[in-house]
Amino acid sequence: MINQDEIYTATEIVRNFSTVLNKIKSQEIKKALIVKNNKFEAVMISMSEFERLEKAVELLQAVYAKR
Repeated sequence: MINQDEIYTATEIVRNFSTVLNKIKSQEIKKALIVKNNKFEAVMISMSEFERLEKAVELLQAVYAKR
């Protein structure tokens, strides 16, 4: 689910990178959705969340490879 507090323009990210990064690291927000030219372009997540998602993908790939 997307929370309004997690949406940032590319300009806001450039100007406030450390602040946004600290919010993600402290889990104040789970992710930062980055908007450029009125389109969602990227997502910034914590390293631990990235690693968790990578493990989930590997597990799913292993399950589907056995089929």
